[in-house]
Amino acid sequence: MPAFPFPLMVFAAGFGTRMGALTKGQPKPLIKVAGRALIDHALAVAEGVGAKRVVVNTHYRADQLAAHLAGRGVQISHEAGQILETGGGLRAALPLLGPGPVAVLNSDAIWTGANPLAELAAQWDGTKMEALLLLLPAQQAGAAKGDFRLNNQGRIARSRGGEDLLYLGASILNPARLAAVPEAVFSLNQPWDAMIAAGTAYGWVHQGGWCDVGRPEGIAAAEALLQARA
Repeated sequence: MPAFPFPLMVFAAGFGTRMGALTKGQPKPLIKVAGRALIDHALAVAEGVGAKRVVVNTHYRADQLAAHLAGRGVQISHEAGQILETGGGLRAALPLLGPGPVAVLNSDAIWTGANPLAELAAQWDGTKMEALLLLLPAQQAGAAKGDFRLNNQGRIARSRGGEDLLYLGASILNPARLAAVPEAVFSLNQPWDAMIAAGTAYGWVHQGGWCDVGRPEGIAAAEALLQARA
């Protein structure tokens, strides 16, 4: 496998409020699925492509997450005052990530099948793309509705219902447009919309399974997904 050419941002700063009592005393990335912390599942994806530079952002219960990651070659972008959301968090971490396109990965999902970062790297074309998002049909992902639709050139547009696709929390993007956002706290949806308007936002359908672990019931569903793969 060719060397993975992108620095990787793993989002891990959230409060995990949808997890209820499970996050009263620990951050969501330390919740275990099949005996392994969610953050470790995410880092296994990174290790699977040989990612050389990995940055994890922290906020809630940051000391616990930092202790868990100590000695593993992961850099931490700590959001001390407030959670900056995905766009603000990525922009704050850019000095650690370095120049050029970056890969991003949510830490609250379980994957089977093709490595999501490898899929994205194989499809990335920086001559025409500012963003490449990994997607799955909403029904297959267990969601009532999706986020995007794909045209026959692979470009994405916002979903209008029907056979729509869910964003899975993995993407590659050129972060240049982040500098133009005046707010400190903002979602990646803001620069994505500008890229969609410019025709430079693309999507790829994941070749495998995926499970969101944002709620307590997601733990059992994710473990069932892993068991089915075994």
